[in-house]
Amino acid sequence: MDWVARAESLLYDGEAIEADVRLDRGGVVVTSHRVLVFTPDREGSNYRQVDRPNVEGVDATTSGDWSFLELGVKALVVGIVLVAAGMTVSLDSLVGNVSLDSGGAASAVGIGGMLGMLQTMLTLMAQLDDLMRLFGGLALAFAAVVLGVYLWSRDRLLVVRVAGDDDIELAAPDDESVVERIEAAIVPGTPTSDAEETTQPPDDPLP
Repeated sequence: MDWVARAESLLYDGEAIEADVRLDRGGVVVTSHRVLVFTPDREGSNYRQVDRPNVEGVDATTSGDWSFLELGVKALVVGIVLVAAGMTVSLDSLVGNVSLDSGGAASAVGIGGMLGMLQTMLTLMAQLDDLMRLFGGLALAFAAVVLGVYLWSRDRLLVVRVAGDDDIELAAPDDESVVERIEAAIVPGTPTSDAEETTQPPDDPLP
């Protein structure tokens, strides 16, 4: 149901509509007393009303899922650190030539198995820089995907700022002039009086 078109049925006695703007499925109706905001495409209630003195203004902004942004930034930082460390540190040159294979002497004293484990660890450490570059690249790719999802999820919103209560959000139009029209209707400028005081010159004295 288009409640913007049927807003007259919600008016109080003596109340009149001064402006109405349709925005997708919802819209804003400014009356002489209140601001009626219809938000059927947003979470929560489909309708809110605010007394005009409590409306501080109207803004157009963008909003997205901050959890995607936070996750994407973290993955980006981890990826940069891992790739930089993998490019800077060369563990292969440090431990690649170390060999703990002492043949039969180690087996004779019963430490052959321990030395074999240490040799395996040294071999893995020699490949650690390659692994850091690999996982760093994967983290960067993951960050690119998550940040792309965040940018795709961003919505352009029209926000009615309410003093002492939660602001009201609804889908904003591409036309910036619509926001200006709504704000001008809600928060009009200082009125000027059309009637100006005039001073009549005194009558000429009789001769």
